[in-house]
Amino acid sequence: MSRLAATIVIFAGFFLIGKLFILWGILLPNIATELAMSEIVSGALFSLFSVGMMLGAVLGGKYASRFEFMPLLASLFSINTLLLLMVSMLSSWQWFLVLAVFIGVVSSTIFTIGHTLIARMYAEKRFTMMGLMDFMFSLGTFAASFFVTLLYLIEENWRLPIQVLAGVMLVLSCYAFVAARSQAKVLKGQSKAPKQTLAFGVIIKQPVFMFLALLSFGYGAVEFGNANWFVSYAQNGIGFTGEQSRNLLACFTAGMVISRLTFAFLLRFVSVHRMMLLMASASLAGVFAVKLIPSLYGIGAGNLLLGLGLGGLFPLALSAAMNIDSDNGPVLSGIAIIGNSTGVQVSSFSTGLWANFVPLSTAFWVIPVGGCLLWLATYGYSRKIKQQIQA
Repeated sequence: MSRLAATIVIFAGFFLIGKLFILWGILLPNIATELAMSEIVSGALFSLFSVGMMLGAVLGGKYASRFEFMPLLASLFSINTLLLLMVSMLSSWQWFLVLAVFIGVVSSTIFTIGHTLIARMYAEKRFTMMGLMDFMFSLGTFAASFFVTLLYLIEENWRLPIQVLAGVMLVLSCYAFVAARSQAKVLKGQSKAPKQTLAFGVIIKQPVFMFLALLSFGYGAVEFGNANWFVSYAQNGIGFTGEQSRNLLACFTAGMVISRLTFAFLLRFVSVHRMMLLMASASLAGVFAVKLIPSLYGIGAGNLLLGLGLGGLFPLALSAAMNIDSDNGPVLSGIAIIGNSTGVQVSSFSTGLWANFVPLSTAFWVIPVGGCLLWLATYGYSRKIKQQIQA
């Protein structure tokens, strides 16, 4: 497989998926108004998207290795394009919930394949390339706020950003198909490694990977709990304007971008297990600052610190796991995504449910609680990683 073509597809795909993930939270106030969605329905949207992510992680982790990765990626991007175009034509929220599940399944499978391919192709510099790959995801989340603001200058219509994103994803799908066909011609007549179905049970029973799942749960609860609800919290709960709220969220995504771009360099001076604990501590401080300092600069600084802590934590944790058992890369990625998606589901839905009875400014406390869980899980995982290194 051509490393360059596969890397371009994966990095560009992660950028677009990152933008897609954050769009739901950014566009939620407009979508909820037009489609008459209550807080409970809004929370259900994020939860069902997470259910789809969990299903995609199971299917991708177990069965993706039975297929050629590049043609499969091309097909998945095409399917996501179609699903997004369908979302942009909706006039009621009921079908939105159904489509959210399928978009989650497809996006999660793309994640699983991307993590596996990069880890295998760049085994000699796995931490760096995994960090750069997730950096592209964070760059997409960072660009999303400005992407929406720019398109709203043309027309303040929540459907437009989704349609433009679908168009770009279609272009990437075409490139992936062309790259896959070229690769097939080069490899024609060569013997192929046998395809196999992988098993989750044996892997998840190991304590180190159980802590990986718990860390991923806390990570999803904090990252996407904040991403999904922050704009609504800042706009409806505190009283900032829509543009101010989106710019404050951009502080969070900017921190994510910076962290994922620089954490591999910092590993020259700090061990892996210590770096994870430092990042979890920064995340905890940042998420409490967002809640307890309700001023423009206080929330901006808190979001930046939260992003700096969270950004490198996921690729660092997953890379450390793949260093232990790279042959089961799809399963490890699947475990991480399942934990992440479960955290998103619990955090997003419980925030929406609680906000149906109390002000959103109170319900937002779910996110700092998730930060506490993340720190505890990271502490346990870092200890296991240290033991693995010393063994």
